[in-house]
Order: sequence, then C-alpha cells, then structure tokens
Amino acid sequence: MAYTFSSEQTLSYPIEVVFAFFANPENLPRLMPQWQKARIEEASFTAPPPHPDPARRIKGIAAGAGTRLTMSFRPVPLSPIRLPWEAEISEFVWNDHFCDVQLRGPFARWRHCHRLRTVAGGTLLRDEVEYEVPFGSLGRVAQPLIAFQLGATFRYRNTRTVELLGLMAGG
Repeated sequence: MAYTFSSEQTLSYPIEVVFAFFANPENLPRLMPQWQKARIEEASFTAPPPHPDPARRIKGIAAGAGTRLTMSFRPVPLSPIRLPWEAEISEFVWNDHFCDVQLRGPFARWRHCHRLRTVAGGTLLRDEVEYEVPFGSLGRVAQPLIAFQLGATFRYRNTRTVELLGLMAGG
C-alpha cells in the first residue's frame, strides 16, 4: 500500500540559495537527527545541466540526475546497527525541483521530491514523499509509527535548515 507525506517551509532566502543548499549532498547528513549518526558511505556524481543563468550560479557541489548516494544511519537511538540507504537523483531542474528514489534501503518504495518556488519574503520549500513500507501486513501495522517518525524527522530538518542557512549567510 502506498502512503504519502508532505512538508512545507518558507525560508527567508532567495530560491537560488535554498536550491543550491538542498542540491548539495554534503548537507544531507547535517539535516538528519544527530542520533541517527548519518553519513555518506559512497557517492557517484552526475553533473547537473548547466545553470540557466551563469551569473547567478552558486559555487559548490550539486547532484544532478543520475547521481547515486549510499548513506548509512541508525534506525533508532543508540542502535549498534546501521541501515544502508542507496538513492539516485531521478529528476533535476535548477531552482524548481529535484527528486530522488530509493534503490536499496528500509522502504519497499520511496520517492522524495523537493519543490521550490519564490514567494513574498523568500522561498517556499515543499517536500513530497511517496513510500511503501516493507513486510506486508506487519509493515502496515507499523505505518503509524513510521509516519510519526517521518514527521519528527522533517520537523528536525526544517529547524536545522534555518540554522544552517543562517550560518552560511553569516547571521
């Protein structure tokens, strides 16, 4: 059974800055709860298409369509077990959206799209996640806990995003 999760956040930064921040895979572990001890284990980069406005290009890494990342993280606090998660960027459009899909990991299926648009006062970031839980009916029983953890993870990420963008901007 497929489930969806979405989150919205308005950030007081230009869309180019917000997009570049999220398109840089080095920021991903910094956005995950610290107890998960997330880390990138392997990365295979595909360069994104040239920026449509070279004068507004932000310096740094950007993971284009075809980029693959393997991360590992703790599924619960203090766990000695680390779960692998391999994902690939499936879509990438500068300052509009990019999507990643799970190739291997804890979900039966996972697709996460980051969609951005300029709004008064900054940038609206909308995350849309479509997923399926593993283990059939046992997974469906665990779905409320999984949905709760997704919500908590995105609340943490939203707070960290504000902190990290503030540090980058010197404020």
